[in-house]
Amino acid sequence: MLEEAVEVMRLLWQGGEQTHRGRHYTVDHARVYTLPEKPIEVYVAASKPNAAELAKKMLHCAHDTDEKKGLERATRLWPNLALEGPLGQELATPSDFEEAAAMVDDEDVAESTPHGPDPAPYLELIGKYADAGFTHVYVHQIGDNQDAFAEFAARELMPRL
Repeated sequence: MLEEAVEVMRLLWQGGEQTHRGRHYTVDHARVYTLPEKPIEVYVAASKPNAAELAKKMLHCAHDTDEKKGLERATRLWPNLALEGPLGQELATPSDFEEAAAMVDDEDVAESTPHGPDPAPYLELIGKYADAGFTHVYVHQIGDNQDAFAEFAARELMPRL
């Protein structure tokens, strides 16, 4: 479904009236009236092996000058990082997700999420993806301190990759 959804988006971004009759989606004479000036890159997160192959890989992190604050923010805003199996992605209702997320604590999130000011954990995790053969890793900074993370990445991560 994900692959076909991306196919439909790209079809619509070609301009004009478009029709698509696929396995999962039917789009009948649809049109995007304000087209992007250049092709849009599509970023997706994936939790299943076949979707991950399509999406490649996204690394979640919680950079902060205070390690504890970064970890607390990741646990508060993105607790599904520590939920295993379908609990992190496929719960039926928001209340189901809230109940599952209540079981997550900072230690659970810390196991899989680089956080704080030290570049080593970020570089170590990115290195694992590189060792597995990935050529691109998309990094998702959790929280509203995006500029601070971008500066950290430019200064501490990119020169070492």
